[in-house]
Amino acid sequence: MRVSANKVNPILKKQIEETFIQTITDLKDTKELKVFLDDFFNQTEMETFTKRLAVAYWLKKQRSYNNIKNNLKVSSATIATIQSLIQTPGFKLALTKMEAEEWANKWVEKISQVWPKAK
Repeated sequence: MRVSANKVNPILKKQIEETFIQTITDLKDTKELKVFLDDFFNQTEMETFTKRLAVAYWLKKQRSYNNIKNNLKVSSATIATIQSLIQTPGFKLALTKMEAEEWANKWVEKISQVWPKAK
């Protein structure tokens, strides 16, 4: 992961980061979050972040490097980097959230098969 060569005063940096995090926290739903992300991140930045998350998810699902490389169009180096980060708190948190959502969606599907909505 690249770090900017232009260093900001550490106190100011902390304040800016806290404000950024609070701003994201204050967004009320996914619609607002999408508007925010679309305006604050360019297409390449969004693709980088989403691919990073997808690589981590697929590694956790035991997909091969070749499968990930071919499907997500990322390098082996990128996959190896994510592999080395997958046990960090941020990646673990994201993967836990994704797995919980996946589990919930499976149960919604099962329940809706047993009790279909009245037409």
